[in-house]
Amino acid sequence: MRIADLKGEQSRVDVEGEVIEKGDVRSVNLRAGGSSNVADATIKDDSGTIKLSLWGEQINQVDVGDKVRIENGYTKAFRGEVQLNIGRYGKLVKV
Repeated sequence: MRIADLKGEQSRVDVEGEVIEKGDVRSVNLRAGGSSNVADATIKDDSGTIKLSLWGEQINQVDVGDKVRIENGYTKAFRGEVQLNIGRYGKLVKV
């Protein structure tokens, strides 16, 4: 799937791209209680870019310049912007 084809609220998304930006790590409070670290990365392919949320251990798995594949991810519209998430059932693979 190409990044430009991604819309809000899709599931079972498989997409590949290059990490072009990685934001600072921040701590967020979880609805279920406790807290977790999260960082936003931006990935691109020849069709466009999308923001990718990295949680916990995923943050250290990728750096700017890495090619990654997201398998079984999902998209969500957040503050008017489509974002890609790996989720509990998805997988982040360095290519």
